[in-house]
Amino acid sequence: MYKHILIPIDGSSLANTGLEQGLGLARALGASVTVVTAYGSFHMPSMETVQLEGVRKTYEHQAQELASSYLTEAAARAQAMGVPCTTEMRESDAPYQVIIDIALTQNCDLIAMSSHGRSGMAALLLGSQTQKVLAHSTVPVLVYR
Repeated sequence: MYKHILIPIDGSSLANTGLEQGLGLARALGASVTVVTAYGSFHMPSMETVQLEGVRKTYEHQAQELASSYLTEAAARAQAMGVPCTTEMRESDAPYQVIIDIALTQNCDLIAMSSHGRSGMAALLLGSQTQKVLAHSTVPVLVYR
């Protein structure tokens, strides 16, 4: 069945629920997991970029620290459940593409992720990384709600 499951997280309680579900599935299947998180790039306005350079560096440092804390906690949960786990952190404004790329490069055979389950205008206006993964991934995707 599935031997290597990719589990994307973003630090939200919904993603943590998906992490627990994904780890439980991996444990039941005897699979390993890769847990991934992506943080967005800092975008500076075109004016006064020199004054904002310190802000950019502070943002990047804090975003990396926060993402690292999510991954450290996820790895500890996996270890407590006896699930082999690796982690990946990337900077990207397109998290869905990071998810797909890592699934392919790490030879994952399943992506297990959460979705807020938005529909209608909310889904259209807010977009959904899960919907984008479903639309573009060649790797099977299991969605937790």
